[in-house]
Amino acid sequence: MRRTIAKASILTALNLLFFAVIGTALLAITYQLTHEPIARSEEQEKLKLVTQIAPPETYDNDIIKDSTELKADELLGTDDTTIAYLGRLKGEPSIAVLQVIAPDGYSGRISLIISIHSDGRIGGVRVISHRETPGLGDYIEIAKSKWITGFDGKSLDNPRDSGWKVKKDGGSFDYMAGATITPRAVVKAVHKALQYFAQHREELFKQNTVSPDKEKAVHSEGDKK
Repeated sequence: MRRTIAKASILTALNLLFFAVIGTALLAITYQLTHEPIARSEEQEKLKLVTQIAPPETYDNDIIKDSTELKADELLGTDDTTIAYLGRLKGEPSIAVLQVIAPDGYSGRISLIISIHSDGRIGGVRVISHRETPGLGDYIEIAKSKWITGFDGKSLDNPRDSGWKVKKDGGSFDYMAGATITPRAVVKAVHKALQYFAQHREELFKQNTVSPDKEKAVHSEGDKK
């Protein structure tokens, strides 16, 4: 009797182990099949957005190839290496495109890109990805609302520090009624990105260009996060 029970227990344990191994393998295969296409899709979307916020007339170099690697920085909201795209006009710095994370969105991280002219004015801001509540958070997307264009032309001096909040908090930026967490997060992230640019402008444009292979490696490391 004991031998029968022990045998049954072993068979049950083996069955559970078998299904656990199969389940883990399926998850791993699914990840391998999907994470690279998703990453490529996000990268392509990001490059399309770069052309929206850094118009071709603002530079005469290859802004995608003229790029530099940035270390993780609290002002950028990043916890891994990112790539900055650098525009130059007649050899002089004209515009930079930075990747920024707003970590405190309503439903988590909001991934942004922001272009900043060499004089510190914002060229544009775009959302790459977010998980905000559909209907409430959608208005930060350029395809659904013009809200994000409210940053165009802004700088650290326009408005002053106290103005870098939503109007509900006494600042200068509009927000959607019933959804203040999302714009608060974006406004704060954009303000910090301007502070980063002001602190690192000179060294940013002096950096060596990142090779295509190195850029791919950086993006791959970012995807793993």
